[in-house]
Amino acid sequence: MSTESSSSMQPGTDQYAVVLLVEQALSHVDAAQVRSLHEALDVPVVYHVLLPMADAAAAVEASLGVIGGADLIAPPMTPSPDEIEHLREEYRGQAERDLATTTAALEGVGAVVGGGTIVTESPVDALIRVVKEVDGREAIVLTRPHVVAEFFHVDWTSRARRKLGVPVLHLLEHQSFDEQAGGGEGISGA
Repeated sequence: MSTESSSSMQPGTDQYAVVLLVEQALSHVDAAQVRSLHEALDVPVVYHVLLPMADAAAAVEASLGVIGGADLIAPPMTPSPDEIEHLREEYRGQAERDLATTTAALEGVGAVVGGGTIVTESPVDALIRVVKEVDGREAIVLTRPHVVAEFFHVDWTSRARRKLGVPVLHLLEHQSFDEQAGGGEGISGA
């Protein structure tokens, strides 16, 4: 299930649709880097943003697992459905703010945003669905580093690459291209 928060442009052959799956709000630097990837294209580029909303029930379960264990004398208090719903509303509010920040950052660097969606389903499934819906030509996944998931190829980017027929680029949020490339380390033109 997902929630559309901006109007979507209809897919067409006269535009280059890029679907962005972002883990958190993009900064101005993130938006500028994404936009710079497409500046040389001769057709209008339209970005469609997907931002997954944290799952309140899963967060509560995870926190109980951290504080639980054999060392506890009494079992932890289980939150009520009302408390979980309150947490879910907080997560939705944060997701809406992050999506608005991301959209504003992209528009602030001259990008056209065709839609923004808060995702409550599997992020990779949502990415695949939206790429098909908008005739996406490219997908970009922007996340914090997830070393273990990336090593085992179970991160969003690896999973999307196995299922999509379009290029999938993985960028690290809040890091410049130079920082992501190791600050000049690696292969050089010299």
